[in-house]
Amino acid sequence: MTDPIAVFDGHNDILYRILMQPEAREAIWLLGEGKGHLDLPRMKAGGFAGGMFAIYIPSPMEEDDLGVEALMDRPPYALPLPAALPLRDSQAVALDLAAQLMWMERASEGAFRLCRTAAEIEAARAAGAIAGVMHMEGAEAIDPGCDALYAFHAMGLRSLGPVWSRPTAFGHGVPFAFPSSPDTGPGLTDAGKRLVKECNGLGILIDLSHLNEKGFDDVARLSDAPLVATHSNAHAITPSSRNLTDRQLDMIRDSGGMVGLNFATVFLRPDGRRDPAMGWEAVLRHLDHLIARLGEDHVGFGSDFDGATVPDGITDAAGLPRLIAALRAHGYDEALIGKLAWGNWLSVLRRTWGA
Repeated sequence: MTDPIAVFDGHNDILYRILMQPEAREAIWLLGEGKGHLDLPRMKAGGFAGGMFAIYIPSPMEEDDLGVEALMDRPPYALPLPAALPLRDSQAVALDLAAQLMWMERASEGAFRLCRTAAEIEAARAAGAIAGVMHMEGAEAIDPGCDALYAFHAMGLRSLGPVWSRPTAFGHGVPFAFPSSPDTGPGLTDAGKRLVKECNGLGILIDLSHLNEKGFDDVARLSDAPLVATHSNAHAITPSSRNLTDRQLDMIRDSGGMVGLNFATVFLRPDGRRDPAMGWEAVLRHLDHLIARLGEDHVGFGSDFDGATVPDGITDAAGLPRLIAALRAHGYDEALIGKLAWGNWLSVLRRTWGA
């Protein structure tokens, strides 16, 4: 049996899963407990060779209390967003999650490396280790003056989304709504514009996923880096507020940027439902559209593993070879598959980080 194709993934939420069950972190990460989407054994089995590991601050109200899952099973829906979170509380949780990521590196005994440059990612792959990049999904832990941004950068932060849908000091995210335009509110605040400048100066990738359309336009106007949406899909195929319009895709293409295909069923299925019982058609329609709009060099994967319901055909990280097989059956050649799985992400990270 040949080794699976190496995949770099734009977004996962395993840190959140560990946050919710800290006493079980060894079982979750090292052994594989048979739950969720990610653990070291399944990542190795599926060719998951690197990715962005998200620091995500949960709201005090649990998702079940919001009735999110039930509503997403019956479109149309427009879910209420939680309120903004306090800075100090958010910083405490973010530090805990950053520490968990560092523990994951230490506990893996060389099987997982926290990487700060594209060269370190390539070196990890060459050594047979999984490369992890510290990402922040929603900048609740960053103060408006951006002092904390420098502290997290020193810890390894190399990718940041100004918002996770709910508002922050920096801007406004899109609500989870279907069908809906991403044009749902005002753009970046003055602090958000400062954040873009500081991220550019530090070489931190600015993630446009979850940001509303006016905020997207502000980043595009202010940033001197490639525009990147780590885990978003095509609005023309699935008209969710979280997906990108053709106009936005054109702007990403023109900047030399990147979109990571989100595996979440609600952003893949044309009907906007959460149901994982689906074939490959919707996945392939989104990829075809993204490639047609962006070009072969600007599309990759952004799974949202451990943060979403994914299609039955993928199931978890060990199912990545089934996705690759579906791409081959659809007519994608090995050169294109290599770009989607690994090459395009490493290229955009080099252009953004400069190393």
